Amino acid sequence: MQERHTDGERYFKELAYSTEKYLLPFIEEVREVVPGMSILEIGCGMGGNLQPFVERGCRVTGVDLGKDRIAQASRLLDPARHSGVELIAADIFTVEHLKGHFDVILVHDVIEHIPDKARFFELVKEFLKPGGIIFLGFPAWHMPFGGHQQICKSRFLSHLPFFHLLPRFMYKSLLKAGGEEQGTIEELLSIKSCGITIERCKKFLQRYHYKIERQRFYFINPHYEIKFGLKPRKLSPLIGGIPYIRNFFCTSCFFIVSDCS
Repeated sequence: MQERHTDGERYFKELAYSTEKYLLPFIEEVREVVPGMSILEIGCGMGGNLQPFVERGCRVTGVDLGKDRIAQASRLLDPARHSGVELIAADIFTVEHLKGHFDVILVHDVIEHIPDKARFFELVKEFLKPGGIIFLGFPAWHMPFGGHQQICKSRFLSHLPFFHLLPRFMYKSLLKAGGEEQGTIEELLSIKSCGITIERCKKFLQRYHYKIERQRFYFINPHYEIKFGLKPRKLSPLIGGIPYIRNFFCTSCFFIVSDCS
């Protein structure tokens, strides 16, 4: 397991850096981010993605299922020092008072963990203000580490590409043979069940009446700059235009969408 996954403050700072440098400018191709805007992050974890919005004077709300992660976010984002920070440990769809409140919703590296994607895409737009936008970012399932196997404790497995594409029984057996803990195995099998491709995402967006305002596919994920010292690279338009094949090369997919229903 990489050290950054156990060092909360380091991971927070890494996310804040990549959001400030890459995610925010992508959003601002569609909508300028200005003080006073209301921002919601679904699956906010420790809150690193929200930090640049706090620094811009936005009102931010982070929702995450993990109470421990929300506790860490409370320490790192420091709501007592920054007015307009709200952090909630809950299922987003149980927080009715948030509906219709937000200019921008962030769903970053989260959709691949959600089992009921149809329900998610159907309902998430209810949290937008009129004219609001949603940022979606996720790794294409078939890319080398689309299974999130980098969380493995085994150094070999955490660096082994594509093995998440094995049949489920083979994948589980290999994880067990590698000495992974049961909780890690269950999490990785859950991700295997929930992984999403570019094509499947677009089908959901069409079915539930979203308009794609911007899309960008990366061959080298922007977050890899700070994780591995690699310069981000967009996926070649030639490969990016080939359905299904592009999923093997796309380490991160960025979408800005709006409600057109």
